[in-house]
Amino acid sequence: MKVELVTNVLDANTAIAEQNRQFFAAKGVFVLNLMSAPGAGKTTILEKTIEALKDQIRIGVIEGDICTTRDAERIAALGIPAVQINTDGACHLDANMILRSLQNLSLEDLDLLVIENVGNLVCPAEFDLGEHYKAMVISVTEGNDKPTKYPLMFKESQAILVNKLDLLPYTDFSLEVLKQDLETLNPQAQVFPISARTGEGVGAWSQWLVELASSIKSK
Repeated sequence: MKVELVTNVLDANTAIAEQNRQFFAAKGVFVLNLMSAPGAGKTTILEKTIEALKDQIRIGVIEGDICTTRDAERIAALGIPAVQINTDGACHLDANMILRSLQNLSLEDLDLLVIENVGNLVCPAEFDLGEHYKAMVISVTEGNDKPTKYPLMFKESQAILVNKLDLLPYTDFSLEVLKQDLETLNPQAQVFPISARTGEGVGAWSQWLVELASSIKSK
């Protein structure tokens, strides 16, 4: 009975995610699901990305957190439409939460919608939101064991952002070891070494997003 219940929950989520996907396609909006552990730097990366791109493409953000509106307030302060979803304890966003939040966004006015998921290394990758791509942030301060301990997050992501590169000399983290693990888990993933604090690597990451958003508009 428990297996059947879980299956029903995931099936229902998948059905709603497909509705979201069709809706995004109809509006010509590229949607990115941004995931990471707590403290990896998703929001700061998002701020730097917005600063790099807001004069090139139109961006909107859905912020997912267990509580508070702090991250949405940070994004809104940059002049970007932002919606906060508080999960009240749930460790991830789901497709229905995204569907309900869309009434607070004008997708006609967007080229790129970034969904910043709840900080968690397990659940977010299991729930399709209707996004086009998933991106995973790992900070060098987390160590090299995360891809093998939490493989699904890395397998499901089209992009891996290695953040806090400025702290690399003070850690035992190895970019080469990460790339070796990804060769096994997800060899197609794009890897972006980045420092949200200094801005290193933000340009390459941002232009990758521009190209993806442009490809959706051209269809």
